[in-house]
Amino acid sequence: MSAYLILKWLHVLSSVLLVGTGFGTAFYCFFVNRGGNLQAQAVVNRLVVRADTWFTTPAAIFQPLSGIALAHLAGWPLGTPWLATSIALFALAGACWLPVLWLQWRMAQMAEAAAAQGSALPPAFARCARQWELLGYPAFAAMLGVFYLMVAKPALWG
Repeated sequence: MSAYLILKWLHVLSSVLLVGTGFGTAFYCFFVNRGGNLQAQAVVNRLVVRADTWFTTPAAIFQPLSGIALAHLAGWPLGTPWLATSIALFALAGACWLPVLWLQWRMAQMAEAAAAQGSALPPAFARCARQWELLGYPAFAAMLGVFYLMVAKPALWG
């Protein structure tokens, strides 16, 4: 197998890890935070932070590095319309994701503290959860766009 195909396989695998872990943890966090079970919220929010640290972050770092390398190996200029658009969408997803990391960390801390103290979640938890959710929608939409562009490679302009 050529270096290009190995890198392409790793790029695809890391994209699945990035989006799959992100969607999976978002699913559980979204529903547990509406369920009202404080112990479950503490556990799930802690594990969401852990999953993003162990899986999502390394994949998010590897994606642009491997993508740029693949473009170079294939001879595609980064200004190629579908490629430039996918880079912009990835940057948009990243701009949404970075504050999400902080929000998840804060939510996990608040849920852990409330569970340990046997108290209710502070109002700040609901605000963080709402901001987390609002940032998640454009991030996932952007990543769906990236997947489409990577597969279809459409002629967008020019």
